[in-house]
Amino acid sequence: MNSALTSRLGGKVSLPACRPRVASRHTSVVRASAGLKRPEYIPNRIDDPNYVRIFDTTLRDGEQSPGATLTSKEKLDIARQLAKLGVDIIEAGFPIASPDDFEAVRAIAMEVGNDVQDDGYVPVICGLSRTKLADLERAWDAVRHAKRPRVHTFIATSEIHMQYKLRMSREQVVENAVAAVKHLRSLGCNDIEFSPEDAGRSDPEFLYQVLGEVIKAGATTLNIPDTTGWNLPHEFGDLIAKIKANTPGADNVVISTHCQNDLGLSTANSIAGAMAGARQIECTINGIGERAGNASLEEVVMAIALKGQDQMGGLRTGIRPVHIYPASRMVSDYSGMMVQPHKAIVGANAFAHESGIHQDGMLKNRETYEIMTPETIGLSRN
Repeated sequence: MNSALTSRLGGKVSLPACRPRVASRHTSVVRASAGLKRPEYIPNRIDDPNYVRIFDTTLRDGEQSPGATLTSKEKLDIARQLAKLGVDIIEAGFPIASPDDFEAVRAIAMEVGNDVQDDGYVPVICGLSRTKLADLERAWDAVRHAKRPRVHTFIATSEIHMQYKLRMSREQVVENAVAAVKHLRSLGCNDIEFSPEDAGRSDPEFLYQVLGEVIKAGATTLNIPDTTGWNLPHEFGDLIAKIKANTPGADNVVISTHCQNDLGLSTANSIAGAMAGARQIECTINGIGERAGNASLEEVVMAIALKGQDQMGGLRTGIRPVHIYPASRMVSDYSGMMVQPHKAIVGANAFAHESGIHQDGMLKNRETYEIMTPETIGLSRN
């Protein structure tokens, strides 16, 4: 009795390895995208209009997951793996948070941030900072030894945050944001990312104002966070489009997305933002992060790899997908954050087939039920 028939009769069987006669067309698309040259890194612009920078914040926002802890050595190991993966920017931590975090960011900047590969690639190493002068100086001191250092500073712009958390007026928020960017410039930092925290619930007109002012002060990347995961994809895409259209100087900077997953829409919102003109996506391995987590790097990257050419106007990234699964396992093992079995791309069930109908199709042609192969992301088929 063959395995497909056994499964139809109620037995559970393992899917034997199938040997396709030709490479999957989906695999070919992924390989073609991964083989394109990465554009030269310039902080405030990307010469290839279709290139989307991948900003990984596993070591900063990801580590803020309740229960997740990483040692300095583990952070350095993960940073090395992220470089193998080809992420454009590694947000290595929040240097003012503790002496250990400062030393971890500094070590990553000095080692991973100076390991230039044969093709010229080396990741940007970024540290997070509030707009306070001591934070800014600590962040810059941690990352400045990297070949491409960046500081990411932020302040909230939604009414609820300004009123209850910051206890600041709009004018004070703008003043703090501008002063932070100018201070970083005075320190010698020329790659400055600014985030208006809770942008997804902020007054758009105020966003245009504060973003325009930080551009004038010297910001090179504007990151637009849906901090509470409040937006729907069409709302977030519209927000990005309006920021690009209404912010003075927006054409002279890179627009970024940072989407939380409180409604399970972080990947969809990130893709919507990119389709509306954002050219940097902030994400984490396995989607770990505060509360319900962040946009998942593997989901964002594979969606662009598989659909970017045909459905997203040619969007692409510089990620090497074959390193996705090893990165996922490393982050899970080190952080103690288990990957749910049905997690897209990297979950234990992502390439498992139990239904007899599905197994029958897989035995005849894998593409009947798989839109990518496990080998594409660095996972060997059993």
